[in-house]
Amino acid sequence: MLWEATSILTGKTRIIFVPNLTAGGIARWKMGENIQDAMPDVAPEWREFVMTGITPAEWSNMIGDEEE
Repeated sequence: MLWEATSILTGKTRIIFVPNLTAGGIARWKMGENIQDAMPDVAPEWREFVMTGITPAEWSNMIGDEEE
């Protein structure tokens, strides 16, 4: 499903395909269910994008390579 979000880090708005995102999961999350329970099949990095607009690439740029 396509999801539009604005990054809280950069202010950029993006529309990105989020794998396994469903209307039902979004509805459950908006009704107050924890996002990890409402969208268990959505990868954590994409749940973060849904909540904050921060893309996996932005996280990598912000924190750097964890293996260094």
